[in-house]
Amino acid sequence: MTTMRPLIGYVRVSTVTQGRSGLGIEAQQETLARFAQAEGFELVRVFVEVETGKGSDALDRRPQLAAALAEARRKHCSVAVAKLDRLSRDVHFISGLMAHRVPFLVAELGPDVDPFILHLFAALAEKERAMISARTKAALAAAKARGVKLGGPKLAQARKVAVATITEAASAHAANVLPIIREIQKAGASTLRDIAEALNARGIATARGGCWYAMTVSNILERA
Repeated sequence: MTTMRPLIGYVRVSTVTQGRSGLGIEAQQETLARFAQAEGFELVRVFVEVETGKGSDALDRRPQLAAALAEARRKHCSVAVAKLDRLSRDVHFISGLMAHRVPFLVAELGPDVDPFILHLFAALAEKERAMISARTKAALAAAKARGVKLGGPKLAQARKVAVATITEAASAHAANVLPIIREIQKAGASTLRDIAEALNARGIATARGGCWYAMTVSNILERA
């Protein structure tokens, strides 16, 4: 009889409103439960946090994550999250967590992703946020060049239009790629990494003309 390996779960939402409503918490818990069952783990405890992930002192302000790390060290096991951004969207914060020498597992990425790949995904997410910010600033600069005054309500409206334009383009690309992803899934691809490799093998580019990774596939599926 195979012995189930212990696993500590960590769930985080970023606002008090989300915490009170349960928005996002149940979905993360269900994802962790499915992951544990599929990979032969026993989810012995789940720590739930309601706190932002921003700031260099983020770990100091996240006592449940600190408790999860301590429990994992006590049980000599890993900490699992549903998505990497439930730990943080900051690559330096992810690096700091690795210094605690507690292995982390990310359900959406599968059980075999090593720390280097986690750093890579965090860096990609950080780069994506920077690119969105840069495109928004460029759209605002273009509006200003056309004579649009960007003070007060007009600035807010201009930002809204810029973000909407970027979001619309991303959604259109997702709509085009999603049927291909579904076809790949039907062909037997079971993980995000498998799907990414299949898209790359077919020569299909991301919205920015780059290669696919598990995280970019996850973003498309979330939009769906």
